[in-house]
Amino acid sequence: MFSFRVLEKYRRGVPILWKRRITQAVAGKLDIGGVYPPIATPFTEKEDIDYEKLDENIDKYSKIPFKGLVVQGSNGEYPYLTAEERLEVVRRVRQVLPKSMLLMAGSGCESTRATVQMTERMAHNGADAVLVVTPCFYRGRMTSQALIHHYTKVADASPVPVVLYSVPANTGLELPVDAIIRLSQHPNIVGLKDSGGDITRIGLIIHKTKLEDFKVLAGSAGFLMPAYSVGAVGGVCALANVLGKEVCELERLCLLGHWEKARELQHRLIEPNTAVTRKYGVAGLKQAMEWFGFHGGATRSPLQPLSVTELEQLRTDFSSNSWL
Repeated sequence: MFSFRVLEKYRRGVPILWKRRITQAVAGKLDIGGVYPPIATPFTEKEDIDYEKLDENIDKYSKIPFKGLVVQGSNGEYPYLTAEERLEVVRRVRQVLPKSMLLMAGSGCESTRATVQMTERMAHNGADAVLVVTPCFYRGRMTSQALIHHYTKVADASPVPVVLYSVPANTGLELPVDAIIRLSQHPNIVGLKDSGGDITRIGLIIHKTKLEDFKVLAGSAGFLMPAYSVGAVGGVCALANVLGKEVCELERLCLLGHWEKARELQHRLIEPNTAVTRKYGVAGLKQAMEWFGFHGGATRSPLQPLSVTELEQLRTDFSSNSWL
């Protein structure tokens, strides 16, 4: 069983804070409800990680009513970081982030073995939970059976709770509903971040897992209100890096049932959200962060900065909705 394996493996030689997280994972599932920015990794012009600017961003985010931060998600450019860089970013963020805020770290790798190892090391470096993206290089063979096997092995070994991550725009692979339902029964899998944007699918997943202690997070601010309306408990939203207070306000309105005001705010967030996700991606997000007082920094190659035309359109997407 999960509880005996984890407690026996980490019984000795583990920091007290980590032991506490292990005990919590065994005793009951972690409450992941709330809004999280999947933070960007600021780079210098030489493409080195700018840890000073990262610390400054974390200090500003800690003053916004987020549930926590996601580190090494898609917006963190994690595929372009070395394993040691990924771990160091987690360690540095945990040092700066208030203990009251959750740190969810993206630990997904292509192989199950590498994901297990990265998950254990991220937990050791301070992650409260891990976000595990679907392996996708051999996507044609990533059947429900293969994915259930992968996530089960990761969750069995993980000393912290696991959140499934389906992001078909990047992976070309959607985590199947039948696999999610099966995995929701695992005692160390606490939820799903769904970035696909299919509200019918999200609603079905919530309905089919209602007997489990399993929660769904919307993967974008562009459909945060609709996701709340069908039972989601929060969101991991790229736009929260830029308009964090506004995304948290949308959450508040949804939780209070103020749907008319929520709909009005949701409408104003759709275009800027699309601009920093599907349209211009990380480069657009980092530029917008600079406009709103955060440090985006350069992207790491082969990602390129925005062209002049793209920059003008990005500004229009924000200014036409009265954000700039």
